[in-house]
Amino acid sequence: MSVHYTLNLRVFWPLVTGLCTALVCLYHVLRGSGGARAEPPDGVDGGFPLLKVAVLLLLSYVLLRCRHAVRQRFLPGSSRLGGHAAFSSRHFREPGLSILLESYYEHEVRLSPHVLGHSKAHVSRIVGELVRAGRARGSPGLIPGGALALAFRGDFIQVGSAYEQHKIRRPDSFDVLVPLRLPPLVALEPRSLGEEPVLAPAFRGCFVCALKAPPSPLGASGGHWLRDCKPFADAFCVDVRGRRHLSATLVLRWFQSHLQRSLATVRYSLEGRCRVTLTPGGLEQPPTLHILPCRTDYGCCRLSMAVRLIPAVHLGDGVFLVAPPPPPLPSAPLLELPEGLRAEALWGVNTARQEQKLLSWLQERAAPGACYLKCLQLLKALRDLGARGLDSAAATQWGRILSSYVLKTVLLAVLLRKGAPGQGWDEEHLGKCLEELVQFLRDCLLRRHTLFHCVLGPGGAAAEVGPLPKALREAAPVDLLAAFDGQARELAAARLLSTWQRLPQLLRAYGGPRYLARCPPPRSQRTQGFLEGEP
Repeated sequence: MSVHYTLNLRVFWPLVTGLCTALVCLYHVLRGSGGARAEPPDGVDGGFPLLKVAVLLLLSYVLLRCRHAVRQRFLPGSSRLGGHAAFSSRHFREPGLSILLESYYEHEVRLSPHVLGHSKAHVSRIVGELVRAGRARGSPGLIPGGALALAFRGDFIQVGSAYEQHKIRRPDSFDVLVPLRLPPLVALEPRSLGEEPVLAPAFRGCFVCALKAPPSPLGASGGHWLRDCKPFADAFCVDVRGRRHLSATLVLRWFQSHLQRSLATVRYSLEGRCRVTLTPGGLEQPPTLHILPCRTDYGCCRLSMAVRLIPAVHLGDGVFLVAPPPPPLPSAPLLELPEGLRAEALWGVNTARQEQKLLSWLQERAAPGACYLKCLQLLKALRDLGARGLDSAAATQWGRILSSYVLKTVLLAVLLRKGAPGQGWDEEHLGKCLEELVQFLRDCLLRRHTLFHCVLGPGGAAAEVGPLPKALREAAPVDLLAAFDGQARELAAARLLSTWQRLPQLLRAYGGPRYLARCPPPRSQRTQGFLEGEP
């Protein structure tokens, strides 16, 4: 994936001005030290040319900043129309929006490829050492007989927006899958809950994994196999409707304690490069590895980073079951699980490899200079702008509905409907492309379209991403927004429309240098919900 570097004028002009000022000062110091030299004739100042250049550069910088401020001030605003008319290019002046989007993208959204590359390499080195130490330690003392214990497979898989080229703002958070190795005597029989009757929509994307005997000659039959794998089943499984199922809760508990022991092994060797701490996530979140720069670290990218380490069980073809599953919504408590189904046995599914293949497939067929990933980054920034002014509960609900995964799925759905990003997805039509994504997202919120998972079920993009495990091919399609009730979706759609209509004003208010000097909104505005809260 190509990376484009652009000149940041906010850094370039002050740097050049400071350099010229330093040269002037150095010149005067050297001139003053040469006492034996004759004084210049009256009215002649030998330092004037350099001083004049420095003053001209400073004036140029001031004029450029004034030009930027004037341009931001007089760009046209948005229309205040509702419904589909608000998305019509007749009511939204494309040139002004494109300039504002480009400016905001460069100042607030775009990541430095240099800093992102350094951050990913640093995370890879630290996590690699930790995982290798965990594999070497094994699972001593947990189960009698090491052959029936869980263990690290020894590798790790980097997933998420930082590795798909659409992360925004700061490279300070990463997701890493840590695959686990099951004992040879244990095999899994995964099953999707999508067809489960009387199941809340929040759980339809979850899976359960029953234990079964592996194929011969490793597996025993009948009672012999059950007796042989009983230590593993007692430590990591729960009963679900008369069968032993692998428990995500028990696996996560073991994973966190094993990580703590492994970190104690490598902590001393990492002291010279960084400070590393591990924060357990309890039973609802995976543990987080915090990487803090050392005081003696004088590298160019001294960032504090948080890495979520997610235990994963490989199903095949690059698909993993992950613990814990996505947290249920307050409107879908665990008490709504059908009789006999236990929350400890629920697993989430991770199809990051297939989604990366799908993005690569689209890139191969995209027109040169296609800006669809840039549109996704700006769509995330639009969501963040829409959260401004909301109280904590409303902002949490807004972030759950418009999660980064939902926004990525919106982009993939729009592109797959067209086959590939065509000529209409070039930089010249950036505002129009973003408008198309916002309109499709709003239609999904209002149930005019259904936003299905891009891989799960018969309607997924299996032809483009390659083979899938049987459990995924047979899974029912999963609607990513089905877990939210109609009122929450309508409020989110209205908030999205309001944010889009006020986008030029929001970009002018929070973009550029004024972004750092913004004032918080009044308290009365922060507590009025989706529609009334003004960012």
